[in-house]
Amino acid sequence: MSSSPRAAFPFSAVVGHDDAKVALLLAALDPAIGGVLLRGQKGSAKTTLARGLAALLPGDAPFVDLPLGATEDRLVGTLDLGAVLTGEGRRFEPGLLAAAHGGVLYVDEVNLLPDHLVDVLLDVAASGVNRVEREGVSHEHPARFVLVGSMNPEEGELRPQLLDRFGLAVEVMTSTDPVERAEAVRRRLAFDADPAAVARQHAPGKEELVTRLARTRSARVPDALVVQIGTLCAAAGVDGLRADLAISRAAAALAGWDGRDEATAGDVRRVAPMALAHRQRRTPFDEPQENALDDALAALDQPDDPDEHAGNGETDTERVATPDAPPQRVVPLRASRAPTETAGRRSAGDASRGHLIGDRVPDGPVGAVAVAATARAVAERRALEPDCPAVRPEDLREARREQRTGNLLVLAVD
Repeated sequence: MSSSPRAAFPFSAVVGHDDAKVALLLAALDPAIGGVLLRGQKGSAKTTLARGLAALLPGDAPFVDLPLGATEDRLVGTLDLGAVLTGEGRRFEPGLLAAAHGGVLYVDEVNLLPDHLVDVLLDVAASGVNRVEREGVSHEHPARFVLVGSMNPEEGELRPQLLDRFGLAVEVMTSTDPVERAEAVRRRLAFDADPAAVARQHAPGKEELVTRLARTRSARVPDALVVQIGTLCAAAGVDGLRADLAISRAAAALAGWDGRDEATAGDVRRVAPMALAHRQRRTPFDEPQENALDDALAALDQPDDPDEHAGNGETDTERVATPDAPPQRVVPLRASRAPTETAGRRSAGDASRGHLIGDRVPDGPVGAVAVAATARAVAERRALEPDCPAVRPEDLREARREQRTGNLLVLAVD
């Protein structure tokens, strides 16, 4: 669950997967881009890429692997039970988010992680700060890391609301080229036989990446290019502005990576599919969004006509605020909700698993013990009765948890 001491397979030694490498490097340059989601088949080097990225970050950057069974307390941190029971007071015990600061937090099979944990991860990854207000503890600490999630679509999809929170998403597919597959196998076998030798062989490539990451700063994004990005996202049919922000930041990072001071339409074309593919609406009656995306990307290659608005003094911002009337066309029917994506509304309700919302004195058999609350009750009682047993039945507190569940509406007509 924490940083692993074993040697990582060199990032530069991974065969292929150029888009995934670019997305990870851009997220390392500017964590504000958001997390990177690697979607692909099992055994396609997703974990290898994430682990290799941590080895490129400054200092002894941690690589924290979040297990599927992790609780919210283990993730965000909780009350230090030892300090409470020994009478030292209430202290904060850091969780995995604190351990990942300055490195990579990797979540394998993120689509199988409970939704409330994914929400917490994405919130902290975007803000760079973990704030904890629970169990009588109020604590805040920096948590800036590169969030990398991986998933196999065959095992189920993330909800659209959570997909939208990932800055970039890349398909990681195993190559069908026999030569590339053979080269990947040879490198892996060589690494398993002698990790140090493989590390020495790829040391120059690693050092080059480390140096570039340390020196690179994001470039400037011209106002005219921001307008083009907005046009692109609108044409692709994405909701909200997260895609616009992700493309702008990723294009700026890519231009800086290439040693340029200003992002261009070429940078936007390179990063746009990573920011848009997982955000496009997919309903049975929608037009093929791939065609809309291709058309919008093609428009980026067409230089603006300098005489188009000559004499009227309009700026790019003004032209966006007062666009020309769109040509009339047949509007396709659209379904408001895709039957395969959502099984109904989701409401919060009491559950044995999910987000911890409090504790209570049990009125029967204890389902799940609220450990921190129980420890607090023990400490408060022993402060008054130091010679009493460590734990009494009346000290037990039951955890109250909340989980979002689907609602099933049945309409019966007799």
